[in-house]
Amino acid sequence: MKLTTFVFSALFLVVLTVAGCSEPQSGSVSNESNAAASGGKAATEDHHDHPSEGPHHGTLIELGKEEYHAELVHDASVVTIYILDSAASKAVPIDASEVTINLVHDGKPEQFSLPASADAGDPAGQSSRFVLENAELAGHLDEKSAAPRLNVSISGTAYRGTITHSHDAHSDHDHDH
Repeated sequence: MKLTTFVFSALFLVVLTVAGCSEPQSGSVSNESNAAASGGKAATEDHHDHPSEGPHHGTLIELGKEEYHAELVHDASVVTIYILDSAASKAVPIDASEVTINLVHDGKPEQFSLPASADAGDPAGQSSRFVLENAELAGHLDEKSAAPRLNVSISGTAYRGTITHSHDAHSDHDHDH
């Protein structure tokens, strides 16, 4: 029985590693196609600067080839994801009813859904903010072995972004926003 659990956990981690390439999962164009369309210049060479933290002082998550960003803000019990533009500076309201965070805890995969919680300026039926009050998720996000990933659909394209978060990097401010 323990061997089966180990094999399942190892297989899950391999799938997360292979499938979790922070690129759009459908409707995307490869770097080679982008290079041909731009006269031989690969899309990865079109680098632009963006802040090291989001407008809410949270951790940035790259979505696609920086087509969008998400910002993670959490305290001991509430986790909030904000969807941002390519410069990671402005809110982007989307029509998704939820986003999900997948992670591994004690060798087992877990999934958490964060329902839409429209921000003040979001149009009706759209949200740039997703919130879940869940101390378990908030605690797991800081575990090194959790390998958390954000999954979100924006305009019909699925995006997956790796969540890297360290309280040490943000020790100069309070997470209660």
